[in-house]
Amino acid sequence: MKKKAAPEIVNRRATFEYHFDSRYEAGIALMGTEIKSYRAGHLNLSDAYCVFDKGELYIHNLYIAEYENGTYSNHIPRRLRKLLLRRAELRKLERKSSEKGFTIVPYRVYLSERGFVKVEIALAQGKKTYDKRDSIREKDNKRELDRLNKMKL
Repeated sequence: MKKKAAPEIVNRRATFEYHFDSRYEAGIALMGTEIKSYRAGHLNLSDAYCVFDKGELYIHNLYIAEYENGTYSNHIPRRLRKLLLRRAELRKLERKSSEKGFTIVPYRVYLSERGFVKVEIALAQGKKTYDKRDSIREKDNKRELDRLNKMKL
């Protein structure tokens, strides 16, 4: 029997809302029931954001549904979770995110080759309204070209 792979959850809205400056891979401190719930695909990144507190990076509003077979030791769905990065990366991120217009956005959650849950975070800058319109226009043009290419074949 083939084992079902854990899903890769991507925050597609983040690429629409932000320009990514740089990306980092961070570990995340999870409980056992949270990992089981993630492997079942019950995770939502849409409202999540990252904040520094006393030199450590935490992820807020990451929704991991309660594990359905969990007992009294089940986790709280929207609890604060610590992100695990090297000290140099943390200092660099904290310095850059304190600049005007920059924020840290969780972009995707995936399982590493060693079986650890990782979060890809991005140092990002918000897009202006006209940038968003341009990205919508580009997406529509690409879709139209794909449709025409498909019809030619």
